Amino acid sequence: MSDITDWNWEKGKKEVADISRIKEQYKSVHEFSVSPDGEKIAVPVVNDEGAYAVYVNGELWPGTFEIAWYLRFGPSGRLICLVRIDDQWTLVVDGKPWESRFEYAWNPIFSPDGESIAVLFKQDMEYGVALNDKLWEQRFNGVRDFCISPDGKRTAATVQVAPLAEADVFTFMEGVWSVAVDGKAWEKKFVNSWNPIFSWDSAHVAAEVRTDICDYTIGINGETWKNIFGCVWQPHFRPGGLNVIAPVRKEGQWTIAENGEAIWQKGYGQLWLPVISPDGKRIAAQATETFGRWTIVVDDVPWKKNFRDMVMSQVFSPDSKKVAAIAKDNNLYTIAVDGEPWTETFEMIWKPVFNPGGEHVMAKAERSGRYFVVINGRVWSRNFEALWEPQFSPDGKGVLLRYIDQGKYYREVVGVNDL
Repeated sequence: MSDITDWNWEKGKKEVADISRIKEQYKSVHEFSVSPDGEKIAVPVVNDEGAYAVYVNGELWPGTFEIAWYLRFGPSGRLICLVRIDDQWTLVVDGKPWESRFEYAWNPIFSPDGESIAVLFKQDMEYGVALNDKLWEQRFNGVRDFCISPDGKRTAATVQVAPLAEADVFTFMEGVWSVAVDGKAWEKKFVNSWNPIFSWDSAHVAAEVRTDICDYTIGINGETWKNIFGCVWQPHFRPGGLNVIAPVRKEGQWTIAENGEAIWQKGYGQLWLPVISPDGKRIAAQATETFGRWTIVVDDVPWKKNFRDMVMSQVFSPDSKKVAAIAKDNNLYTIAVDGEPWTETFEMIWKPVFNPGGEHVMAKAERSGRYFVVINGRVWSRNFEALWEPQFSPDGKGVLLRYIDQGKYYREVVGVNDL
C-alpha cells in the first residue's frame, strides 16, 4: 500500500481531467475509477469502430481491446483492467498486458500493499489461480472463493477436486471440494468449502467446510475443528496469532467460537461478518436478537438500538474503543456510532471511516442523485455530481476529496474544521 504520508496534503484544489470532453470524444464511456491519492482518473472508452481503450488523465493506454472492463486502482495506485484480445482474456497492469492468455479470467484482487495481483481463470475446461502472471501448475474441475496472503506471495482457493456427474448426489455427499494453497489441494475432501483466509504471517489457511449433509466446521491447514456445528460463517485469524474465530450455529442459535469452542455466552438469531479490532482483543459482528431487527454486537454485548432493514460495514476506531456502522431503517441509511444513529438520513451511505485520533467519523452519502460528505452526523454544505469516499490525512487535520463537479474531475484537500 502506498504511504499516504507521501501524498500531497497541502490544502487546495486541482483540476485533473475534463470529464465532459472525454464524453464528447468517444462513442461510449464506461465507469470511472480514481486512484487512492486522487491524482489519476481512468475510464474504459469505446471508439467509433467499436474497439475499447483505456483513458488515464488525458492519455490512452497503448493499443485497443475487444472488451475492457473491471478497471480498478489498487492500494498502491497500480491500475488494472480485464481485457479480451484475439478472443482470449488477460489482465492489463498499468497499460502492460500479462503474457498469459485464458479462455476466461475474472475477479482480480490485490494484496494488501497493492503490489501483487491475482485472478481466477479457465483454460482447457479446467480452473485455477494466476498470481502476478504466474499460473498454478495444478488445475481443478472448479474454483470458487480465493484470496491472497498478506505478504502477497501466496494464494488459496476453494476448489472442486473431482468430477461430478449431473444429479450424482452420492459422489457429492462423499465430498468433491477442498482448499488449494498455491495450487496444492488439502488431502481431505468436503461436501463444500468456502471463503479461505490466510493468517497474518501468510503461513496458515482457514476456511469454512461442510463435512456432511447438516454438519459444518472450520478447516485449518487441512485439519478440522473437533466440534461440529449446524452452520458456520467465514473464519478470521486474530492479528498477531494463530487463534481462529468464526460465527457458528449451535443448538439453534448463533454465537462466536474460537478454536472450536464458544467464547460468547449469548445466542443470536443470526450472527455474521465479524470484525476484529486493531489490537486483536475485541470482536464486533452483525446480529439479530429478534426476528427482522438488526444490530451490532460488540464482545457479546448488543447495541441498545436496533434497526429494521440492516446494519453493515462495521469498523473499529484506530484505538479499538469505538465502533461505527451503516444502519438502514425504513429504507433510509445513516451511520450509527456505538449504537447511536446520526439524525440525518440518506438514500445511500458508504462505509464510515474514523480519523487517526478516533474523535471524528466521516462518510460519503447520497440524496436525490447528489453526493455529500458527512462528518459526525453533520452534512457539509457542498455537494457533487460524483464523489469517491473521502480520506483523512495522517495527522487527522485534513480530508482528501475526489469528485466530479460541473463536468470536471478534481482532487481537493480541505481542513477538517472547514467541513
